[in-house]
Amino acid sequence: MPLPHFLAIGAPKAGTTALHAALREHPALHLSRVKEPKFFLTDGPPPSHGGPGDAQTYREHVWRRADYEALFDDAPEGALLGEATPFYLYDLDAQRRMRETVPGARLIAILRDPVERAHSNWTHLWSAGLEPIGDVVRACAAEEHRISAGWAHFWHYIGLGRYGEQLAHLFTLFPREQVLVFRYRDLVDRPVETLDRICAFLGVEQGLLTHAPRENVTAHPDPGGRHSLLSAALRACAQVLPHGVGRALAEPIEHLLQRRGVSRRPLTWDQRRRLIPYFAADIELLQQVTGEDFSDWLRPRDRSGGLVGARPPGQRQSRNGRPLPG
Repeated sequence: MPLPHFLAIGAPKAGTTALHAALREHPALHLSRVKEPKFFLTDGPPPSHGGPGDAQTYREHVWRRADYEALFDDAPEGALLGEATPFYLYDLDAQRRMRETVPGARLIAILRDPVERAHSNWTHLWSAGLEPIGDVVRACAAEEHRISAGWAHFWHYIGLGRYGEQLAHLFTLFPREQVLVFRYRDLVDRPVETLDRICAFLGVEQGLLTHAPRENVTAHPDPGGRHSLLSAALRACAQVLPHGVGRALAEPIEHLLQRRGVSRRPLTWDQRRRLIPYFAADIELLQQVTGEDFSDWLRPRDRSGGLVGARPPGQRQSRNGRPLPG
């Protein structure tokens, strides 16, 4: 029966959607009809409850083996089969299920600066009206409570970015030659080179993929009474109403919520400084596990996301990353 030859396994908000779309254009590859089927996240039906909106997400899981295999049954003969579920890297039980079911699969792990990734993750849920805490630092501080309450993986802003722990465990199950690790910025800044590297890893022809679709910039609705009211309505749709009814009512509310939103606001240096300690030890582990340098993830960035140390010679810079005159 058809099962994937390769999996894009991590991390959320690190370009797996763009990668899925790009790889679909290669004639030797066949990506699952459903992006992010989440098959390896459970041994059976997913939970029926969790954090805001989780029940609706759980209904989207493709958890039956026959349904999962059916995602690939229209593949051309000889094509390599693949799918992209970024939570597979984070979920250690999912790693074990992959080892049991597809031990020869090639695994693609995209890693993004964990602080930037957490902020993008939080912004996504805030924009969707599901995140009740209007500050990323305070939302991260609530993570342990949310995990103990059974909130789904996408709420684990800190845990999802601890790639050192995740890869260390993965390498006990899969040989390193079956795992390709690269940075999110590689896909954004050097898409052709990076896609060729992925094609070489998968053993298919290079030079056919020329771009990865740009990631949509999440709107950032302002906090206030309007946001609180619309967000409460969205959470009620997701948690209380039947799936079809709730989805139908939620779409126009989401449109209203994001209609006045501005583009995602970058982190301030103060926010970044307060979040880096969550990841510092794991970044050291990541460097040991991969043999690569990720120390830039421990440094401040300017308002556009660039390293503060990359400013032009002689230009001074403030703590919030903005250049100062003189």
